This record gives sequence, structure tokens and C-alpha cells, in this order.
Amino acid sequence: MSRPLFTLIALAVATPALAQDFTAENRLSVAPTSGDAFEVIEAQGAGARELWCAAGDYARDQLNAASSARLYVVAPRGDSQTAPGHKAVAFALTPQGATPRTAVVLGFSTYNAGSNLSVAHAVSLCGGMLGRDEM
Repeated sequence: MSRPLFTLIALAVATPALAQDFTAENRLSVAPTSGDAFEVIEAQGAGARELWCAAGDYARDQLNAASSARLYVVAPRGDSQTAPGHKAVAFALTPQGATPRTAVVLGFSTYNAGSNLSVAHAVSLCGGMLGRDEM
């Protein structure tokens, strides 16, 4: 009887770690949602620069997106769908119904669906945060 209880406790503790599909090099968690869409989970006081950096890192490394591909905010900063109790921004390589708009002021860009940058631009925001500078 104690063995099944131990197994249930072990699974409950391990489940949050299993849900984190990708950790960007700036240590933000990224979780796929559907198709080419994914969420970047806010943490450690991350701002727009860090969120775009993680999105670019994920698009490049996990989706094999070209440097010239566009990243779109498809759901602005709000409650996470994949990490309850956290805030997140959903990105995709397609606008998914959002009206594309130029990200003029980076700080506000994650609050507006349709804001977009190239993958190369997003990765360039990582600056010294990533362990590599290639793109």
C-alpha cells in the first residue's frame, strides 16, 4: 500500500519538471501550445527583451525557423495556459488571426497581439545572455 502512495507522490513532484519542454538559454521556460505556437513563461523579472530572446531561441533551435522568419505575439502578456499561476506571452511563426503590427517600442510589444520581429532580431536581443552568438 505504501509503494503506490510513494509512486503517486513521486509522479506529482516530477510532473512540473516534465511540463517544461524547453528552457531557453536565458533560463526562461518555453512550452509549445499548438502548431507553430508556443508560450514563453515570465520569470525572474523578465521584460520584453528577455521574452523575445527566449522566443527567438526556441524558434531557431526547436522550430528550425530561418533567421528571416517572423515571430508574432499571438496572445499578449497574460495568464499562462501551460503554467497555471504564471504570466506568459504566446508567440508563433504566423500571425494566427492577429493583425501584424511593427514592434516600435519593445517594452510595449508583448502587450499587443500582432507585434512582430524577425527571428534574427529576437535572438539579437539576447546579447550576452546566450552562450552563443551565431545566427
